[in-house]
Amino acid sequence: MATQGLLDDTEDVTLEFGAEDDPVSRKLFKNPVITCFHLGFRTAAVLTYLFCSWFTSSFVASSIIIICLLAMDFWTVKNISGRKLAGLRWWNYVDEDGKSHWVYEASKSKSQSKYSAGEIRLFWLSLIIFFVIWCVFFFGALIRLNFSWFVVVCISLTMQGANLLGYMRCKVGMQKKLSSVAASFVGQQVLRNMLSSMTGAKAETSENTRTDGATGSGETK
Repeated sequence: MATQGLLDDTEDVTLEFGAEDDPVSRKLFKNPVITCFHLGFRTAAVLTYLFCSWFTSSFVASSIIIICLLAMDFWTVKNISGRKLAGLRWWNYVDEDGKSHWVYEASKSKSQSKYSAGEIRLFWLSLIIFFVIWCVFFFGALIRLNFSWFVVVCISLTMQGANLLGYMRCKVGMQKKLSSVAASFVGQQVLRNMLSSMTGAKAETSENTRTDGATGSGETK
């Protein structure tokens, strides 16, 4: 049902949230603490997956730690770092009829200067790179037929993929809106020029008709 809602009931919204933030800064990283948490949880989850066997032989303890780190990463990326680092936000709500709606928001272009280009690049690179890393773990667990870790990797891919897909929808929705606005502006200009040309042609024709009529009357006299 949630997947169907994601495909059928989506909204691409462009909002100027974050307008209350501080003016534009020239710093490479304007939000170092948020950036650290954005990278910290997902990095810790990967390191725990790779090296947990060095410290404990308990699969249950290792899997619980990894899933907790992934859950904290999912919440941080979805609710904090996406909005603060890249000016993007996605969320879901259920209306009075019980219908699920997915909303994808992006800050307006005029407020994009509030965000650091370095943080935006780091945000997108981390989303893509860590998703690829977990894809490698997925195939590794599948080849080794290690179904216990396979389940953990699937949970991670679900969380990482949800954030990646959500923010891609935010980005694509913003670009579509900018394209539609540009196309609408161009269309209005073309239509205005056509109307101006038609009006000018009609005025010239009327003037020529009046001139011809006046000439004919003068010749008759």
